[in-house]
Amino acid sequence: MPVATLASVKGVDIARVVETGATMLLANTYHLHLRPGEELVSQAGGVGHFMGWSGPTLTDSGGYQVFSLAQQVKVTDHGAAFRSHLDGSQVNLTPEKAVAIQESLGADVAMQLDHVIGLPAARNDVAEAMERSLAWGERCLAARQKSDQAMFGIVQGGLDPELRAISAKHLRSLPFEGFAVGGLSVGEGPEAMASTLQVTVPYLPQDKPRYLMGVGKPEDIINAVAVGIDMFDCVLPTRCGRNALLYTFDGPLRLRNAQYLTDERPIESDCPCMACGHSRAYMRHLFLAGEMLGPILASIHNLTFYQRLMRRLREAIVAGQFQAVRADILARMN
Repeated sequence: MPVATLASVKGVDIARVVETGATMLLANTYHLHLRPGEELVSQAGGVGHFMGWSGPTLTDSGGYQVFSLAQQVKVTDHGAAFRSHLDGSQVNLTPEKAVAIQESLGADVAMQLDHVIGLPAARNDVAEAMERSLAWGERCLAARQKSDQAMFGIVQGGLDPELRAISAKHLRSLPFEGFAVGGLSVGEGPEAMASTLQVTVPYLPQDKPRYLMGVGKPEDIINAVAVGIDMFDCVLPTRCGRNALLYTFDGPLRLRNAQYLTDERPIESDCPCMACGHSRAYMRHLFLAGEMLGPILASIHNLTFYQRLMRRLREAIVAGQFQAVRADILARMN
């Protein structure tokens, strides 16, 4: 899912997002609650209609943003009280409030409110956040008013296999329509993330979507698919695009490097995106000249690359060739 945090995929209009092959977008409860407010979005027909997107949408509950952006945060069993990162105003986010906001935003999939903490952390702190997230998940389910909005539970537990198992087993007993693995990509490193997924995903139902939140790099996605993850979101495609880092199946290109000064090849010869209608030399020129077209085209390419990657993985699974395709892609990219 491309990330449309504020009902906008940074630097890319919706028509171009559609052309990348994306079929679902992620927006954010915390950000849209602060600006422009869920009431306005609701009046506009929901977050999809508001931004001109006709496909499915998912809204993150805001738990990660409370952890990463908010000021003077105080988390209790009741909820999270904090100061807005925009104007310092007081905000109180409870599980019930998170559900109400997401229902007003009109997303097709809502996420439970969870308690996110940074890693590494003391086991007692991780256990407390995990138990609180489980209680908040039950409260989110109880607060639902809409029957046409799916809700996903979020597995927490840091890097502790026992805590992850407790969280996953409890959540799968609840009537969620899907399950997410949260609390990763917060400083633990790729090896720790991979080992945590290996001990967590087997506890989650195979007949419901399994979603790894906020990940990630292409190799992390490929390895997560290998253990059974179905869904991903990440800001990397557009963030890296804005910084002249482009993903290809032969590894990343850093367009500011002098080696591309006279390189007339496209970014990727078999990529259908509009950026690949231009040479690497021209794309490099755009960045060095400070032309806004450079980051826009690079973001479009990266978004297209991610969709092409996911399509290849799906086709490989259907064909019974996933492991071979996985090995080939990883070898080429590295």
